[in-house]
Formats: sequence, structure tokens, C-alpha cells
Amino acid sequence: MKDREKRLSGKRILIVDDEPDILGSLEDLLDMCEIDRAADYEAAVDLLDRNSYDAAILDIMGVRGYDLLEVTSGKGIPTIMLTAHALSSGDFVKSVETGAQAYVPKDRIAEIATFLSDVLDAAEGRSGKKQRWFDRLEAFFEKKFGPDWREKEDPEFWKKYFYM
Repeated sequence: MKDREKRLSGKRILIVDDEPDILGSLEDLLDMCEIDRAADYEAAVDLLDRNSYDAAILDIMGVRGYDLLEVTSGKGIPTIMLTAHALSSGDFVKSVETGAQAYVPKDRIAEIATFLSDVLDAAEGRSGKKQRWFDRLEAFFEKKFGPDWREKEDPEFWKKYFYM
């Protein structure tokens, strides 16, 4: 068993997406975890009220992802925002400022176990770099948002969340 699989083994994860194929893919990719899944906001809130989770992976569009992020953040659940349609620098900033520990494009769903491991390590103080997931995606974001996208954001945002 790989270290990452061992790290994630038995972790209880909530995944919320309105696309059944994405839910299925995430379950397959995270088969070492205990997965609860929801296809909409109401089902997700019900699960969050009844269970405790080590982490959550939330879509933004179609499931009221930002509203769910407020709930998971309020419960101290490390959360990854996984998105295709809300893939913009503005949504990146909004996700992080609202409490997400990571913002991951669905284009990189195959690497979700790595990002989840990064987020859990950071949440538990096991990694010295809060932004390890960001380091892995920086080139993707620069290509998607443009090479100077970070300079357009408030420098205090970067200092507060990314220690840059």
C-alpha cells in the first residue's frame, strides 16, 4: 500500500456533486476512504448534521457549494472545492476566503487523493507548507488565468493564506 493510500485509509469523506459520474469517479479514486455522497445541498446538510467527517470535497455549481463551504468551515472540516464551471481567479479567491483549504479543477480529478492528502497534512500540522496543493497546481492556474493573475489580487490575500 502506498503511503498516500495508508494516509487516507479509513478517513471519512463527504463528497457533494450534482453529476453522478463525478461522484462515482471520486468514490473510485478514493476507495481507501469511507465515502458519503450527496447530489444536492439538502442531502449534504443532512449528512453533515448526522455525521462527522475528516474532510469534504464540494462542487461549486449546482449544489450551492459556497453555502456548503460555510457549513463545513463552521464545523472545522477541511474542504476541497472541486470545480469545472466556476474555474476562475475570482472563484479561487472566494473559495479560499470562505474557508476552503484547496481549490481544484475537475481537469485534475485523477490526482484528488494527492490533493486530499495535502489538505489533511496541512490541517493536522504535518506539513510545513500550507499551500502544497497550490504548488502542484500553480502552472495550471497560470495557464488558465494568465501569467500575471496573482498580481491582480490583493497582496494581503497571498500573505494571509499562502505565506508568499
